Formats: sequence, C-alpha cells, structure tokens
Amino acid sequence: MAKEDLHVFSALDTAKTQWYQITAIVVAGMGFFTDAYDLFCISLVTKLLGRIYYHVDGSPKPGTLPPNVSAAVNGVALCGTLVGQLFFGWLGDKLGRKSVYGVTLLLMILCSIASGLSFGSKPSTVMATLCFFRFWLGVGIGGDYPLSATIMSEYSNKKTRGAFIAAVFAMQGFGIIAGGTMAILVSSIFNHYYPAPPYSKDPIGSTVPQADYVWRIILMFGAVPAALTFYSRVKMPETPRYTALVAKNAAKVAKDMSKVLEVEVEVDQNEIEAEKAETIMMEKGSNNFGLFSKEFLKRHGLHLLGTTSTWFLLDIAYYSQNLFQKDIFSSVGWIPPATAMNGIQELFKIARAQTLIALCGTVPGYWFTVYFIDKIGRFYIQLMGFFFMTVFMFAIAIPYHYWTLKGHQVGFVILYALTFFFANFGPNSTTFVVPAEIFPARLRSTCHGLSSASGKAGAIVGAFGFLYAAQSRDKSKTDAGYPPGIGVRNSLLVLAVVNVLGFGLTFLVPESKGKSLEEMSKETEEDNSTESV
Repeated sequence: MAKEDLHVFSALDTAKTQWYQITAIVVAGMGFFTDAYDLFCISLVTKLLGRIYYHVDGSPKPGTLPPNVSAAVNGVALCGTLVGQLFFGWLGDKLGRKSVYGVTLLLMILCSIASGLSFGSKPSTVMATLCFFRFWLGVGIGGDYPLSATIMSEYSNKKTRGAFIAAVFAMQGFGIIAGGTMAILVSSIFNHYYPAPPYSKDPIGSTVPQADYVWRIILMFGAVPAALTFYSRVKMPETPRYTALVAKNAAKVAKDMSKVLEVEVEVDQNEIEAEKAETIMMEKGSNNFGLFSKEFLKRHGLHLLGTTSTWFLLDIAYYSQNLFQKDIFSSVGWIPPATAMNGIQELFKIARAQTLIALCGTVPGYWFTVYFIDKIGRFYIQLMGFFFMTVFMFAIAIPYHYWTLKGHQVGFVILYALTFFFANFGPNSTTFVVPAEIFPARLRSTCHGLSSASGKAGAIVGAFGFLYAAQSRDKSKTDAGYPPGIGVRNSLLVLAVVNVLGFGLTFLVPESKGKSLEEMSKETEEDNSTESV
C-alpha cells in the first residue's frame, strides 16, 4: 500500500467533524427521508384504495383490496428495492459511488410523480400502473441503501463514523412522520370541504369522488424532498477511499480531500509512479480476492452471513408491524370500525395512529442509536434491540385478548411503541451501519447491497406472510377474499421467535467501534503472497 494512501486514510480517520460531513448527512439523509415516506405512505392509503375501486353494492363492510392486489400494492416496492440494492450495490463498486448516486434519486422523483398519476378506466388498470411505477420507485430506493451508507462511511473519521451513518438512516423516522402528517393534512382538508356520512348510513356516499385525489397527492409529495437535494447529490465528489483503493488515483484523492474536508495531502509524483508499479504487483496477490473466492469466504464469509441473516430476520418483524399497523390498531379497537367512518375519515384515523407511534417510539429509537452507537458499540446495541423486541412482542402477544378489551388500549400502544423504539435503538439501525464498515472498499457497496437485499427479502416475507397469517381463524371474520389465517396473536408470537433467532445470529457480526475501515477489512496489510511473484 502506497504511503500516499496510508496518509489519506490516517487523515480521514483523525479529521475533525467539518461542515462537508454535516452537508453529506443532510444530502444522503434526505434520500432516506424520501425512502421511508414512499415505502410507508402506501400502507396509509390502501384502505382508501379499497373503498374507491373495490366497493361491492350491498356489502355490510366497505370495499377492500382483493388479497392479490393488496399483496402487490404493499409489496411491489419492496421487490423493486431488493433489485435496486443488488444492482446499484454492484454498480457502486464497479463505476464508483458518485457516478450512480444521482440516478437513484432521479428514479425516485420521477416514479413518485408517476405513481400519483396512475390512470385507467378500470380498477385493475389503475392498480397495474400503480404497481409498475412503485416497482421502479423501489429500484431507486434500493440503490440509496448501499450508496449512501458507503459514501458516509468512507468520508467519516473512525471516532464518529457510526453516528454519521446512523444519522443518515435516522432520517427515515422523519420520513415516516412526514408521510403521516401529509396524510392527516390532506385528509383533513378534503373532509372539511367534501364532508360525507359514515359507511353504515350511506355506503356509496361515504366515499366522495374527490377522495381519488387524496391518495394521489400523498404519493406524489414524495418527489418534493428528493428534488430539493438532487443538485447537491450530483455535485458530490467521489469518496477518497474509493479513489485511492479502487480507482488508484492519488492525485485526485489529494484534490478532493483539500476541496471538501480541508485536509491537505501532498502528492509526490515519484510515489504515484511507484504506486502504479505496486498496483500491478498487488493485483496478483491475495488482497485482491473476489466476492466468490475462497479467500473472501475465509476472511468475511461469517461476517456476510451475519449481516445478511440478521437483517433478513429483523425486516420480517419490522415491516410486518409497520405495513399492517392499521390492522392491529383496528383489532384492539384503537381505530373505530370501518363502517362507522367515511373513507377520508378512516385515512385520517390510520395516519394519526401511525404518526403517534412514530413520534413516541420510532424517531426516538433512531436518535438514541446516533448518540450511543460510538459509545456502546454496534454489537451490544443490536443484541439489546433484539432482546427487548422479543420481550415486548411476547408481552403483547401472550395476553393478547386482554389488550383487545375496552380501556386497555393505552397499555397496548405503549408496549407496541416500545417494540419500535428498540427496533430502531437496535438492529434496524445497526444492520444498516455495520455492512458499510467491515468489508473491503472494492466490495463494500456490493456487500452492503447483498445485506440490505437480504433485509428486503425478509420484508417481503413479512409483508406477504403477515397479510395472510394475521387473518382470523374464523372464516366469517376474515377480510373479503382472504382464507382463514392464524390470527394476529399467533402472528405476533411467530415474530417474537424471529427476534430470538436474530439475537443468536448477531454473534456472527464483528464489533467495528473505534476501528478504521482498513483495520476492519485488513486490505492495507502487507500482502505476503506478492513476495513470491
């Protein structure tokens, strides 16, 4: 490893927090703000979509999305996200982080707008176009995961790196609140100007024609925060670590560091020529092992298993709860029966409940992680999170009938909020941070993409599985078109067991607190195999 590179890494690891790093947190964080808004706002409007497009004359209950349509609308963006994480993660290592960073945001802007413009003469056409654009919206969202995490990790010093990466991810909490707030605001305005009776009094009149604008406005607003940071994102320079370790351009490293971090790195032309010669030698050595090599398996195989498995298990539980909060709230009586409200009122009630949970549990959990991650460490925060998620989920599930009785809703909401608090002050944050720290620079974005895609596979399992599993075992009490399930109580018990597995697999994940990226990946160590070449 050339002395110039080592000087660069040392300067980055010891640099004081500067304005550029704060700017990078905001620019990358607004991407995650938009990610969370777009992914979770759909769960707010699905009830309204069912009333508008799938009303059945004479039915005692408002219209609901058929099972296959509901699964597609809720899950298609997650499928797109998985694709985006794999593709852009790989591309970020091949072309550079900066080269493709703006493309992900552009996809999110265009597809947010297009989702709200989903037209068609029949419900099936509207749902098909909505799913098409939400898939590509998910691809853009997916690309944000490995690129933002990698960029932030490669610009941070080793003392505050965890907090900086976690702060980017914590913007998701504000995105969830923004989605709920936007739904509350829009539904309040429309309900004021277009009042309607509850479904029990007038099934057709309870959903006014103007309600079709409500869900479209909510979905389209997701383009606004993304558009505000698009220019800043495309102007970001490449990370010094990628330029030094992958692109092998010492002169550009010095220029970029002087420009954005106010760190001067003198470049000796003789060193550059020596580095080029050394690069040729190192490319033959074991420090340039590939992702599917025995050397990678030996050095990082268990690490990758740990990051992928824990993220997979975490997202089964996390997305099951997030996407179907409205069903859980209804089952314990925190939201009135659908027949007692008009379509827009139901949206308002769901958004208010979801926003309250985000305010009380989700957002504080994210920022507790930001504050403590470089003090306690990633490993202990993740263990603690899985442990308390298990405890509180059992506390909800075992006496579930008790929480459904009138007067016990406050206790239920407190326990439910605590599961979200410890998800975010726990594995939901740490599973995002760690893969950006422990793998070699040339594979870092790819490995983060694999880890996050594994998480989205878990989210898809949770979203689709919980949709069916949470149905009542009594066929007469299931939603229209659904077969009987195992019920909400048993579904929550299953999710608690999933958290237990996540706790156990956390022991495969190494602690990276206070260590440099190169120390974790060992990619700057002397390569003994080059001596025999």
